[in-house]
Amino acid sequence: MKVMIGLSGGVDSAVAAFLLKKEGYEVVGCFMRNWDSMLNNDYLGNPTVNDEICPQEKDYQDAKKVAEILNIPFLRIDFVKEYWDNVFQYFLDEYKKSRTPNPDVFCNKYIKFDAFLNFALKNGCDLIAMGHYAKKININGVDYLCKSKDQNKDQTYFLCEISNYQLSKSLFPLGDITKEEVRKIAHELNLNVADKKDSTGVCFIGERNFKEFLKNYIPANQGDIVDIDSKTVLGKHQGTMYYTIGQRRGLGIGGIKGIESKGWFVCGKDVKRNILYVTSRSEEEFLLSDKSLIVDLNFISYKPKDGEEINVKFRYRAKDLPCIVKYKDENSIYLIHKDLYKAVTPGQIAAFYKNNYCIGGGIIDKVYYKDKEIIYY
Repeated sequence: MKVMIGLSGGVDSAVAAFLLKKEGYEVVGCFMRNWDSMLNNDYLGNPTVNDEICPQEKDYQDAKKVAEILNIPFLRIDFVKEYWDNVFQYFLDEYKKSRTPNPDVFCNKYIKFDAFLNFALKNGCDLIAMGHYAKKININGVDYLCKSKDQNKDQTYFLCEISNYQLSKSLFPLGDITKEEVRKIAHELNLNVADKKDSTGVCFIGERNFKEFLKNYIPANQGDIVDIDSKTVLGKHQGTMYYTIGQRRGLGIGGIKGIESKGWFVCGKDVKRNILYVTSRSEEEFLLSDKSLIVDLNFISYKPKDGEEINVKFRYRAKDLPCIVKYKDENSIYLIHKDLYKAVTPGQIAAFYKNNYCIGGGIIDKVYYKDKEIIYY
């Protein structure tokens, strides 16, 4: 069978390509270019723009070299428009609401497992593959998304919005090995990316000074930082969208004359009045919830019944937490938390699990404590 793998220029996709070839697949490598720094004006006024653009082209050159070492065909495809329309515009819209989106989830849904999949099929491939740490397991003819062997690197959270069809057309060669083993294989093959640092930051945009990056798209709007109890103005913020609920660092409100130095953290945002609220009270009074509303549901291979217990990951690297499902309608559910859970944040993704299987996910829309909605913004 012919497989097109997304070669990112990193070590994970490189080793994944090798493993596929070792298993006997006809492998084609392809580099996706989904962001155009000059076209999107994200370096306006930056005199070192040429230095900043280099990493993207360096990734391309690294991916090309991997294909040469592995002796596989290599293609390059642009999805700049698709990424902007389906991922980045959503990212901006959520930030304008002062919510905290996760663009990597929608990059998988609309780019890697949709636009890229269609491109692969049109070019004579039967399947696609990625360097994700995840597994696909077939049980009685049905494909299920399963957590990887390396639990520390597991990326099923970011895959919770893909469809069963997309899953059926995908392979995950790294599902049964650890990151340490990936590095070892890369060294044995003398791959040029064997010691390359893992990529971080927003999917396909990379590492940036996040506040400066967002200012190119959402103008900074300075406002007051206010103690939610005394209503005392403690300082100024650059825009409520730059802060997350529970954030303690980077507030710039320490050592204020006449104000007792306390452990402040963000507890709320008033977008209309442009106020960032902070408190020094116990986190439990502001950040704990016993129920959440999840909307825009996606189920991959299994749909839980009303009243069924599932596990939920409310953010990447967080623990799976037990919840009871209560359907509001076909496209939204209430999750009844089995305990008080901290910092369940509107705008972020909730990924659903049954044991080690990721069965889907949705967007956190509202959170509650004792049936009263917690207003963060």
